[in-house]
Amino acid sequence: MALNLAHQIGSLAGTQIAAEVTTGEQSSSATADVSGFRKVPLANLRCNAPGEALSPPMLTPPLTPRSAANRSAMMSLSLRPDLSAAFQAFGTLSPLETAEESSASVAWKEGGKKEEKKGVPVYVMMPLDSVTNGNTVNRKKAMNASLHALKSAGVEGIMIDVWWGLVEREATGAYNWGGYAELLEMAKKHGLKVQAVMSFHQCGGNVGDSCIIPLPKWVTEEIEKDPDLAYTDQWGRRNYEYLSLGCDNLPVLKGRTPVQCYADFMRAFRDNFKHLLGEYHCGNSSNLLVIVDPMLSHPLGRIQLLRNYHCFSLQEIHVGMGPAGELRYPSYPEANGTWKFPGIGAFQCYDKYMLSSLKAAAESAGKPEWGSTGPTDAGHYNNWPEDTPFFKKEGGGWNTPYGEFFLTWYSQMLLEHGERILSSATSIFDGAGVKISVKVAGIHWHYGTRSHAPELTAGYYNTRYRDGYLPIAQMLARHGAVFNFTCIEMRDHEQPQDALCAPEKLVKQVALATGAAQVPLAGENALPRYDEYAHEQILRASSLNVDGSAVDREMCAFTYLRMNPSLFHPDNWRRFVAFVKKMNEGKGARRCWEEVEREAEQFVHVTQPFIQEAAVALMH
Repeated sequence: MALNLAHQIGSLAGTQIAAEVTTGEQSSSATADVSGFRKVPLANLRCNAPGEALSPPMLTPPLTPRSAANRSAMMSLSLRPDLSAAFQAFGTLSPLETAEESSASVAWKEGGKKEEKKGVPVYVMMPLDSVTNGNTVNRKKAMNASLHALKSAGVEGIMIDVWWGLVEREATGAYNWGGYAELLEMAKKHGLKVQAVMSFHQCGGNVGDSCIIPLPKWVTEEIEKDPDLAYTDQWGRRNYEYLSLGCDNLPVLKGRTPVQCYADFMRAFRDNFKHLLGEYHCGNSSNLLVIVDPMLSHPLGRIQLLRNYHCFSLQEIHVGMGPAGELRYPSYPEANGTWKFPGIGAFQCYDKYMLSSLKAAAESAGKPEWGSTGPTDAGHYNNWPEDTPFFKKEGGGWNTPYGEFFLTWYSQMLLEHGERILSSATSIFDGAGVKISVKVAGIHWHYGTRSHAPELTAGYYNTRYRDGYLPIAQMLARHGAVFNFTCIEMRDHEQPQDALCAPEKLVKQVALATGAAQVPLAGENALPRYDEYAHEQILRASSLNVDGSAVDREMCAFTYLRMNPSLFHPDNWRRFVAFVKKMNEGKGARRCWEEVEREAEQFVHVTQPFIQEAAVALMH
């Protein structure tokens, strides 16, 4: 029995999800000339102004085969007209075009000059366990079918966690890239760009973590010998998600410093995948061969595309700098129930290396009495600001000379940590044609208070009287890096109002800070969302119309969390396809949601048999 895409994707989580099953066969004797592939008119697909003549959307250039042999081969192929219409209306590449053209080629004008594309490209995060402990691709057949589906929907690329704990697991300097080489080849096959995350943190213990991938064995062995290599709170609780930044420059890892280990890892990644780094890598399509086997039952016939033509780019290196890959302290760990939303978290500065730095800073400031410990009146992980002497609005320690000294030191240590790793990253990938990006956490709870306690414990010195995100943006600007921010999908009123949550106001502040620092801003959703309400909020936030001005600025990219079985549920997939379409069109588009959703529904319905058959073919 042929399983549909939802069943195939269900194996990503070891489960099946409900899905529509198409029964019966559609037959058509019509043939479509590929040279006219984009000329099939579709009525009622635009919200036309009164008196405006209806015209079909022409969203990508017509197919132009590169040789007469290719042209004759492709023009002889039978193709259902409704499938042609669906691809035309939705502005995506058909499976045939994927063999000949890709989104990369669309972005280039004649003469090889890059054409600026409007809109916000959408990437999709891959499952955290996309690569197994045995360094192979996890659930390979389902993964391949998933990438095919994402590409057909107009997704720009994927985000992949490259785990330090998998690649350099066994011994220092011994790198095993096996699973990642295979996964990148799969992305290349489907013409998807890649954002590679240098994940120097542990997987497990954070929101949404679905598996456990610890730090490398030889690193954990060193932590066992010296527990102060781990972040520590005032009660002596150790956090093993990420090495304490207090030892960044100390040779505590078998003769190397942590920053040297991070740099060596990135350098090894660059050297191993240097043939894939850069803007675009396109092969030659001269060996394209299309084989149609009418003996196999399929609405399109069995189409096999044997080609060596690929357009692909390992486009962005996301540099992990803390827990969950974010530039922050592990101040709100979920593991073992230590922290629960919307608690204020706790300062992480009580390992001996951090305390040594604090002591030196206090002595330098002429206040040696401030250097023996961090705040002792800042409450516990699950307190609220007004529960604590340090964070309360009236007379709170955060707004005293001591509080200002401590919070300045604490946040500056985080900024310097970012500077050190970014300096290494930009040097290593200089001239490679890739972007460097850094993720900053969207800590929106208690944002409406004066002290912004959860942001302070995470290392962001942001209060009612001080902008904590502008210094981060300025640091990224010095290195030409992208500021990647979360909680883009959230609205203020959806969150607990007694906790004074304000994600929209937070996103606006970050947008203004990045604008002032002239840093590109990218976004992510913090939690899985499949509803149109969240999609509309992402569209609104990504337009960056935060101050009412008409500045032609949008987010440089949006990464959707995450590919899983639920995404491929028919209703969720239809909404997602429409969302991707709207994001790609950009804020200048004047088309209504209803119009795009009609196109998406037709696209999803008509292409479903092809996607299903592609998924089944991958099983053999």
